[in-house]
Order: sequence, then C-alpha cells, then structure tokens
Amino acid sequence: MLNSILSWAVQRRLGDIAQFRDHPHETQAQVLRTLLRTARDTEWGRKYGFGDAITAAEFAQRVPINTYEELYPELERVLRGEADVLWPGRVQWFAKSSGTTNARSKYIPVTRESLQEGHYRAGRDMTALATYHYPGCKVLGGKTLSLGGTHAPNPFRPAEPDSRVGDVSAVIMQNLPAWAEYIRTPPLELALLDEWEEKIERIARHVLTQDVTVLAGVPTWMIVLLRRVVELAGAANITEVWPNLSLFLHGAVAFGPYRELFRQLIPREQMHYLEIYNASEGYLALQDEPNSEDLLLLLNHGIYYEFLPLDQLGQEHPQACTLEEVEIGPRYALIISTNAGLWRYNIGDTVRFTSLAPYRIRITGRTKHFLNAFGEEVVIENADAAIAAACQVTGATVRDFTAAPIYFSNTDTSRGGHQWLVEFNVQPTSLEQFVAVLDDTLRQLNSDYDAKRHRNLALERPMLTVAPPGTFEQWLASKGKLGGQHKVPRLSNSRELLEEILRLLPEEIV
Repeated sequence: MLNSILSWAVQRRLGDIAQFRDHPHETQAQVLRTLLRTARDTEWGRKYGFGDAITAAEFAQRVPINTYEELYPELERVLRGEADVLWPGRVQWFAKSSGTTNARSKYIPVTRESLQEGHYRAGRDMTALATYHYPGCKVLGGKTLSLGGTHAPNPFRPAEPDSRVGDVSAVIMQNLPAWAEYIRTPPLELALLDEWEEKIERIARHVLTQDVTVLAGVPTWMIVLLRRVVELAGAANITEVWPNLSLFLHGAVAFGPYRELFRQLIPREQMHYLEIYNASEGYLALQDEPNSEDLLLLLNHGIYYEFLPLDQLGQEHPQACTLEEVEIGPRYALIISTNAGLWRYNIGDTVRFTSLAPYRIRITGRTKHFLNAFGEEVVIENADAAIAAACQVTGATVRDFTAAPIYFSNTDTSRGGHQWLVEFNVQPTSLEQFVAVLDDTLRQLNSDYDAKRHRNLALERPMLTVAPPGTFEQWLASKGKLGGQHKVPRLSNSRELLEEILRLLPEEIV
C-alpha cells in the first residue's frame, strides 16, 4: 500500500515538472498574476496598482528593481510585526543570512506560501527526480540526514516568542510536514542546536546506528560530520557505517573542490550527487539530469523571474529581460518577485543559461566580488572593512590585496580557510596582530563567517602572504590591464587568480 502511494506521488510530481518545463512562459505568466492578485491589498500592492490586472511589462515599468538595502525600510517594518506591507498578513519567520552592507546579517521573510509552494514543493520534486533516476536507491526507504543551522527569537520582537529568525535550513526543518520529519534524522532537538561543536558530536553519535540512505546539506559541514562518524565507528570510510547510503543533495557552495574528497569518504560506485539551488529567498533550481551540471529553473514555485544584463547594473533605469528574452551565454543578475513579498529583488547571484528548452542555468557568481567556498558569504564590503580595521590597529597601509579559499585537503584533520595576499605600503607593526584583527572584524561583520570559524570547526584562521612591492602591478601588466580603471579583484571563489599572482613571487615567499 505504502509503495503504491509513493509511486503515485512520484508520478504526480514528475507530471508537474513536465508541465512547467514544457509550458514555461504560460507558467510564469500565471505565477505573476497570482502574486499580484494576492498582494493587491497590501501597502505595496496599492502603491503600484497590483489590482489593475497589469501586464508583465507594466509591472516592470511601475516597480523598481530593489537591492536588500533599498528594500530594507519596508523589510524592517515587516520584521517589527507590521501587517500587509509587502505581503498579506504578519510574517513570523525570517531566514537570516549575511552579505548586506548595512548590517551583520540580513533577514528575509519566509511566509507560509513560500514554504509550502516553494521549499517543500521543490523538495518533493527533488525526491521524485532522485527516485526516477536512481530506482535502486532507497531514497525513501531509509533516513535522510539533513544538517542545517539554528533559529532564535526575532530580535525586533522580543515579546513575541513565536516570531523567529534563523538559517533557512532551520526554518524549513522546524516547519516540515509530519511525513518529511518522519524520514529525517537527527531529531530536531539535535538538528537545531546552536553550539556547533556540541551539535556535530551529538549528531555523529546519534546517527551511528541509523540506516542513512540520503545526505542533504552544505558540503563544508557534511565533511566535518562524516569524518567524526567514521572516527567514532572506527571505520575506514562511511560506507562501512551506512552501507545503503546512495545520494547526497548538496547546495550553497560550488561542489567541484569537494568532489574528490567525498569520493574518498564514500568510495561507493552507486553513490550519486545532485545539486540544489535553495537560497534564503526561495528554492530556485535543481539538477534534473544526473550527468549534467545544469540546473532546471523552477517556474511554478511562487517565484517570478527576471534577468538583468550585467551592463545594466548600476544604471538609473535598468532594463531587465523576461524569460522569453534571455539568451544562451550571457551572464544575468537574477531578479525575483516572490510569495514572501520580495518585489523585483536583486538576489545578488549571477547566472547564465545553458538551455532554453527547457530553461536550465548555471550559477556563475555574485554581482559583487565574494568568497563563498564554505558558505561564509564574505562580500567585498566585509573585506574592505576588515582590512581597514587591521591597518588602523597595526599602523599599516595597504597598496592592494586579494583573497581566495584554501580548500579541504584529503587528510582527516584538514580544515578550510582563506589565504590573503597583501601588498603593503607600510608594513604592520605585527603581522600576527594584523591577521587577528582581520579575522575578528570579519567575525563581527559576518555571521556566516563567524559560524564557520567557531572553534576552527570548518574554517581555520586566515593565512597571510605578504607580496613584495610592485606585485599587483606586475600581474596587471602581464594581462595588459595596467592603468585606467583596471584593478585586481579583491575576492575570488576559486584559487585561479591567486595562484597566477603567487607564481610571480620569489620561491622563498611562496
């Protein structure tokens, strides 16, 4: 009986996926109509005439494209409990992440609609696709080990314990339907612990005896957990602990640098990997073909998409493309309107299309330079502020700098980190103090970086390499970019740029 129900549910989800995949423009038009109709009596709905049955072109003409900072005055009112500002009703849950220039964290509203029609619907889609592509895997026959964050009282409403803020994974876990919670491990009291060292230890001990068949989470923390499980079990690898493990649903950071490490931790030919694009703002895309790195854009999950050509960024009246107007190849900044009240919101990610039938994308980066190899989301404003603070304390002045990730190695004890290559005009009084202030400032400014740095669980202290005078000019000259507006990117999510510059340094420095 249960197998029949599961088979029916899988086929239904596959049918819904085929429907929006085969009829993308009609699907997106209906999503926009539903969003506008639902929000017509909100403050924003009245301000921009959502009740006028406006077209997509009129919507783009009336409503400005917004960054988090530009939308923050309204978002803060929602955080403080005002109703009917951006979306009907009062919002109780908020996903907390870093990356804003005006605060340590940003708070993204999570409504009942965005959970049900977005995150949970997409979760069912991924489960259906995994079941279809890997019929030999026990996708629903064992436990799904999901590793997420935590949530806490909303600091803007201290008198309302039911209003919470936290990592989007924690918000999703806390509100899971009963059937999904039944197949998930560990229990919520462990999954939502906020002390990461205790959390990893207690979860590792709990899941030792579980029949884990699916992993779900960020590669960074999953590596830390799997290493501890192997250590506790006295096993050679994780397959000796979980012989039925066959699938890892991963997201948040690029998986390429972790692939070989996971193959060593899970040396099983039947182990499969599928990527998801699940942000604080919504569940946007997923890998629907096993042998492709492309992600299928989810078109009927409460999100209306627009795509801003990068040459339009910073323009006074930027002109975004609709889905019908995009092309294969160019990079676009992703603009979304959602059933959580984000209207023409610049999410900060850039994508390019690899297919238009169906619409598949690859995530190409951020609209600003960033470091997010481990889910730390360090943006250029964080880096500039941290360098400035380190200079002020140590009397240094910096001519130029760049930073890149140090990825996990294949040893059981390795941790990730950041390598900073800095060229000084005036050397700091203490390099050790410079690094300490840099690290401390980043932790103060960025809650995601701070979480990864906690007791060195996922990120080690930054590594500083001092570049001789003229290093960055030499690199720019080698690229034919010396002079004018050309400059070295401050942050990079790969080591390619950093390694190029390091090759210019004397061997004794490197």
